Amino acid sequence: MTKTIGVLTSGGDAPGMNAAIRAVTRVSCFRGFSVIGFERGWDGLLTNCHRKLTPRSVGGIIQTGGTILHTLRCSAFEQSHNQEIAAETLHKNNVDALVVIGGDGSFRGALDLSRKSGIPMFGIPATIDNDVFGTDETIGFDTAVNTAVEAIDKIRDTAISHERIFIVEVMGRKRGFLALQVGICVGAEVILIPEKPLDTKEVIKIMEANANKGKRAGIIVAAEGFGDSSKLAQDIQQQTESEVRLSILSYAQRGGSPTARSRFLASLFAEHVVDLIRADKSNLAVGLQNGAVTSIPLELSAREPKILDLRLLKVAEMLSI
Repeated sequence: MTKTIGVLTSGGDAPGMNAAIRAVTRVSCFRGFSVIGFERGWDGLLTNCHRKLTPRSVGGIIQTGGTILHTLRCSAFEQSHNQEIAAETLHKNNVDALVVIGGDGSFRGALDLSRKSGIPMFGIPATIDNDVFGTDETIGFDTAVNTAVEAIDKIRDTAISHERIFIVEVMGRKRGFLALQVGICVGAEVILIPEKPLDTKEVIKIMEANANKGKRAGIIVAAEGFGDSSKLAQDIQQQTESEVRLSILSYAQRGGSPTARSRFLASLFAEHVVDLIRADKSNLAVGLQNGAVTSIPLELSAREPKILDLRLLKVAEMLSI
């Protein structure tokens, strides 16, 4: 019998999700499988809202941001009886395997659903936070880094012209992967992340030391989860002679056309997932480790925290003197 593969996108959108949907669909069809896409993440399983995906229906989306299947955070899915409804939806549509494109929260949802349904689940990591265990890089991370870097490069022009300090807040409610890489790439004087808090006095000390070295302008890159960026800006303004401005990049980082890197990873991850399904594997998450596409148990990817290399903060410090 022909296998039917279900696919959905869950949680926050990330550039490259469409490339992953496209690749899952086309590789599956090449292998002789049929594909249906559930809309609005887990909500699509609760409402049985889905559509058939074909090589033609996913044409022209590799370069587009967002997700054609749409996504939302579905708190109702956390309830056991709703997970049973979702399981019934999968069985009703003869789904043999479900591919979930999202972050670790989405993977945890997939594990719960697997227990209710007995249907194999597969995770493709897609989040700009890059915080999924088992992969060196997630789909969308490279795009988000480039989006932030481009914006901050322009902000630095103004910072230098007016001899100001700019605090630029990037996304990252709980983790600092994005802020750390962006900060290094833009030559930030200070990088603020949840994993290694820095109080206002320490930040001011660094900026004053820079001023004494002749650096009249500066960039502070802050992950949104580090603390109150607005208060930090006010405190620096009040306690130093510097002019301080705050720029919050916000959701612009989640949109836009995915970079070649994000598209490439999406394509390779999807191809590997379909091969795992073809080999009758179950409950695995794909990822990139040391340059190779591989897979680990879905539960491990969902439960284990990914470690941020805090040594990079020292690298950033050396580069900002």
